[in-house]
Amino acid sequence: MILRNRTKPLPLRKLDASIPRLPPQFPQLSKMKEDAKMQQQGYSGEKKVDYFLDNLAPMYTILQDVYLRENNKNFQIDSLPIANHSIFIVDAKNYQGTITFNTTLRQLTRSDGKIESGFNYPITQVKNQKFHLQNWLKQHSLGHIPVTCFVAIADPSTVVQVVGNEEEVGKYVVHAAELPERIMHADRQFGKKGVKKLPDYQIGRTILGACGEFDIDMFKTYGVRPSDILPGVICSNCRLRGMARVYKGWHCRQCNYFSRNAHLKAIEDYLLLIKDWITNKECMWFLGNINRALATRILKTSGLIYDPRHRCWRKK
Repeated sequence: MILRNRTKPLPLRKLDASIPRLPPQFPQLSKMKEDAKMQQQGYSGEKKVDYFLDNLAPMYTILQDVYLRENNKNFQIDSLPIANHSIFIVDAKNYQGTITFNTTLRQLTRSDGKIESGFNYPITQVKNQKFHLQNWLKQHSLGHIPVTCFVAIADPSTVVQVVGNEEEVGKYVVHAAELPERIMHADRQFGKKGVKKLPDYQIGRTILGACGEFDIDMFKTYGVRPSDILPGVICSNCRLRGMARVYKGWHCRQCNYFSRNAHLKAIEDYLLLIKDWITNKECMWFLGNINRALATRILKTSGLIYDPRHRCWRKK
């Protein structure tokens, strides 16, 4: 079973929410757009790999997007199938074009036919994840469990080339469609060697209980302050900020789009980017200077709960 499902990463959600709400002259806006593009590509790759790993869910326990802390350091694992006899680390990579593993220099390069780019060596990355997970398991009396790691190439059209030891690369690197068979085969080998059957669900619950969520500080990373976030309801059709409140909904003056619930995304942006609670007065301002009665009615039907002590609205 899938014990922990993947959701859009919190840093990507913050970027997607803040980019349309910053002035065009904001100093770090171009970098934020580039980072959002790269993070979206990574997230899309993880979802592609999930498609194939889901085939193992009836047999094994699977956790997606695992974020743990070991020896005062945080580490993240894209997917963690817990099989009958071992645990598997899967690190998804979503490269386009041709990638080349150089086993001597420990370097990965990618060519799209025009530009050649260098990246961190994925095999080293996944070995570091294995090191941290093994230490974490030892600290939780689970150090006897074998751990195997794979680098999953998400796009089937990606061409993998090797300069050096092909066998070494083939041990770790696999296209996503081949993952289920590789994992099942490796797990059977552990069983043949006498490794006892694991209580995979209980182990999964232990890991799940320690999982956190990776986040970024928008001010430290990009210099974004709450005062930089511009108010207004954003049109989901043309992305204009500043939809007008009309009878029973919101109207975009640019594309003529009408929405009954466009305000929900705006409130979500506020809680994500500014603070985790909102007052009636703040709601009136952020949704475009609407009146108090309307703000109260919107907040009551927004799925938030009212905190009478602090006179504000919060998530459940």
